Amino acid sequence: MTIEQVSVIGAGSMGHQIAMLSAMAGFQTNIQDMSLDSLDEARTKLTNIMDKWVRKEKITTKARDEAFERLMFTTDLREAADEADLVIEAVVEKLDVKRKVFAELDELAPKHAVFATNSSTIVSSLIADATSRPEKVCNMHFFFPPLVMDCVEVVKGEHTSDETTQLAMDVCDQMNRTAVLLQKEISGFIANRILFAIQKEAMALYEGGYADFEDIDKITRKALGHPIGPFEVMDLSGIDVGYYVMQQRYAESGDPNDQPPKTLVEKVEAGEFGRKTGKGFYTYSSKVKN
Repeated sequence: MTIEQVSVIGAGSMGHQIAMLSAMAGFQTNIQDMSLDSLDEARTKLTNIMDKWVRKEKITTKARDEAFERLMFTTDLREAADEADLVIEAVVEKLDVKRKVFAELDELAPKHAVFATNSSTIVSSLIADATSRPEKVCNMHFFFPPLVMDCVEVVKGEHTSDETTQLAMDVCDQMNRTAVLLQKEISGFIANRILFAIQKEAMALYEGGYADFEDIDKITRKALGHPIGPFEVMDLSGIDVGYYVMQQRYAESGDPNDQPPKTLVEKVEAGEFGRKTGKGFYTYSSKVKN
């Protein structure tokens, strides 16, 4: 199947950058969000990023302008999905919300369209049966921020056809991203299972009073050679995102050890999500500009 039109559902920190990757790859691209304010913010962020790339000579003015010409912003899900060959969902990390979106897309998108979820932890088998095309559903997990990070985890569930898997791999290649195929599903995939293990231990050490979070980050950077520490990572990726991921993991496993730790619960209840809100574990002078 030839991919000509891609639709990205959700204009948040992941969605708007995935959409730009798609447009830069030559696909006609729709980016849909229920909030007009979110779409306006996405357009502003992308304009700032691409203008900066032009100034740094990472891309030409012509390439930037052509990418924006291929990118359409809309609040109308039907308009976004009506002629899509591939739909990439990038909404909030909540299973019930994703299932609702996929069920709606199944009614609106052409029968040949492939659906991918950008979930960072939820396997597509938990979503695919909300559609009439489970063989055309997979995970395409881009990493934050997608315009910088050169990796995508493509996850093949038992329901996913070989054709769908290959199509996802090919699209990643066209987007100039390194795709890594997981031959079977596991919650959290590869990178996040490793990352969550580090963050879980770091949080236990912090809550146990062994060291402050700044010092745990410092040890991780200085002794282990990580570019940033686990608490800095949580602030960067979004404390709320990690919280929802842990809630989903606990819902699947029933293991009390998978529940979000007390500190994360307090941060979420206080609206302290990290760089995007100006405060998380650290305090920032302004909200992050993606």
